[in-house]
Amino acid sequence: MKTFGQVITEARKKAGLTQKEVAGRLKREDGRVVDAPYLNAMEHDRRYPPSNHLIDQLAEMLGVPADLLYFHAKRLPADIKRDVDNEQVEMAYEAFRKALKGSKAGNKKK
Repeated sequence: MKTFGQVITEARKKAGLTQKEVAGRLKREDGRVVDAPYLNAMEHDRRYPPSNHLIDQLAEMLGVPADLLYFHAKRLPADIKRDVDNEQVEMAYEAFRKALKGSKAGNKKK
């Protein structure tokens, strides 16, 4: 499985953007711009995945679904971070596994 850094690197390159361009457009919650070394460290998995605020911006900027980035960050999006009962969690994982089993191993979308 790809890491968070690998996913954003691949998406950034596909979008034709440099690290400096992406970093210059990313703004932290306090309004400060992210610097290129921070993004470089993220892409090389030398930093934990960023805040949800930055993940949402990256998704929009790079043209990838935010849910994909949340998955690779091993994090839940804010809209589903709430109290759930055990049965709901089990049903969600069952549906997730069923969806993954439905796709053939090694069959990548191009």
